[in-house]
Amino acid sequence: MPAPFSKTVIVVCGPTAVGKTSVAIQLAKRLHSEIISADSRQCFKELNIGVARPSIEELRTVPHHFIATHSIQEEVTAAYFEQYALQKINELFVKYDYVVLAGGTGLYIKAFCEGLDEIPKIDISIRENIIRKYEKHGLEWLQNEIAQKDPQYFTEGEVKNPQRIMRALEVVESTGKSILSFRKNEKAKRDFNIIKIGIELPKEILQHNINTRVDAMMQNGLLEEVISVIPYRQLNALQTVGYAELFDFLDGKTSLDKAIELIKIHTRQYAKRQMTWFRKDKEIQWFTPTEIEKIILQGKGFAL
Repeated sequence: MPAPFSKTVIVVCGPTAVGKTSVAIQLAKRLHSEIISADSRQCFKELNIGVARPSIEELRTVPHHFIATHSIQEEVTAAYFEQYALQKINELFVKYDYVVLAGGTGLYIKAFCEGLDEIPKIDISIRENIIRKYEKHGLEWLQNEIAQKDPQYFTEGEVKNPQRIMRALEVVESTGKSILSFRKNEKAKRDFNIIKIGIELPKEILQHNINTRVDAMMQNGLLEEVISVIPYRQLNALQTVGYAELFDFLDGKTSLDKAIELIKIHTRQYAKRQMTWFRKDKEIQWFTPTEIEKIILQGKGFAL
């Protein structure tokens, strides 16, 4: 079946530590193209080790975009990423017929492929107040607040992810409406083909990869990196696995060994949530990270 458009984006997605970077680089090299990262944390200059940013050698092998391009003091959202990536795609399509977009942030990939619902701008003071209260009272407080103020989201939304709950809470406090009421249920039309490639591994191997990666991060200086960003610890960019646990260690709330073990546990839980998200997308075709030739063949219908 011929492709409806002359240009194609190949999306490489999957859980953390599955091998997406290697697959994306191999694909981009075969296509003589470039990569746009779809990772909500690797875009920050101050974060390197804890976000598993591609190595200097990998970045030299194939040009990457949206890697270390922003400061953690900047607000970077899925809506921002959608506009950034669409603009970058158009620039790259002048030189290439194919571009690779790779990452594990499901909402960023969804925004790029399908567009996002338009939600009114949020008062920053409301957001900061919610973050302060969450830091003081924790997830249970967030869940209680959203249950009272947006029972529809509490019933239908993701209530174990603090970032999602905070987003829903700031919307209902700013607009008086549930964040779910802004859903259009319509996909944006793109003027290029999209091939979605999912990378997966058996659970045991992925867990081994995660544990090994966390140990390597600690050996490579993750604790020092966390110490370097202490002045910014209240920012949304740092409310994430690998940083939160070591902040607790530095605060004397836990031991270093316990913090490292929690990073491994929370990373495994995050990988599971990523897979749950991506499995819902029936357009994704799944491969192991070593099946490059099969991935290439899968794209033959689009003359890959």
